[in-house]
Amino acid sequence: MTTERRRAAAPAPMLRLLESRAVFELGAIWAASPLLRIIGRGDNHPVLILPGFLADDPSTAPLRSVLRSQGYWVHGWQLGRNLGPTPEVIDGLVGRLHDLYERHERPVSIVGWSLGGIYARRLARRFPHMVRQVITLGSPFRINPDTDRSAVSGLYDRLRPTHAVTVDEVLPGMDAGHLSVPATSVYTRTDGVVRWWQCLESIGHERENIEVHGSHSGLGFNPAVIFAISDRLAQPVDEWRPFRAPFGFGHQYPHPADWAPDASRTVA
Repeated sequence: MTTERRRAAAPAPMLRLLESRAVFELGAIWAASPLLRIIGRGDNHPVLILPGFLADDPSTAPLRSVLRSQGYWVHGWQLGRNLGPTPEVIDGLVGRLHDLYERHERPVSIVGWSLGGIYARRLARRFPHMVRQVITLGSPFRINPDTDRSAVSGLYDRLRPTHAVTVDEVLPGMDAGHLSVPATSVYTRTDGVVRWWQCLESIGHERENIEVHGSHSGLGFNPAVIFAISDRLAQPVDEWRPFRAPFGFGHQYPHPADWAPDASRTVA
């Protein structure tokens, strides 16, 4: 007999209120940027940054600026505001990835924030030879599109008529298997937009989770997140290793979870 998992509600109102911390996290990235810049070990490989739902390239500008200074060819998605999987987004993402792959003549690392991370995983499934690795920031790829809710589900639902594909097509089921490229999921248990356990990767070879303190809306500005992204991007091809917090900064990275309620459900 199969037991159905209960419907997951949006995060509690208190967690949603705590999303205002993103303002302080934005300030923290500017304060920490001199240190973040000098740790750069970039090999000039291309990096594509995808914004979250309702966001656009300006929201990822601080992250792109730091990574660019570390020695990477960093690119925004150039598709305007992320209103969901519209025809312009679906076709534009494919075109953008192909363009960067051909321009740099090497695979592209993709960093996706929230819904942007779900797009990143979809691209990695379709074009694995073009993708070096995927790093997601608060991306709920375990969400059940039929029953679960997030803090922005109402807005997403209103925009559904403009979407080119359904949520089920963006979020393939478990039968699709794991990504064939390295995958890192960064998440926070105090996420006020999505349920944190919906962002968990199944830990295994070239698959990991990195937990940080902070808000969903501030993940792209959080210095601990940016350090983790830098560390992941700096790994040589075919020399993947699990993330380890730098000496003296272990408190910034709580022990990551390797469990999620009903871990057998949707994984994009």
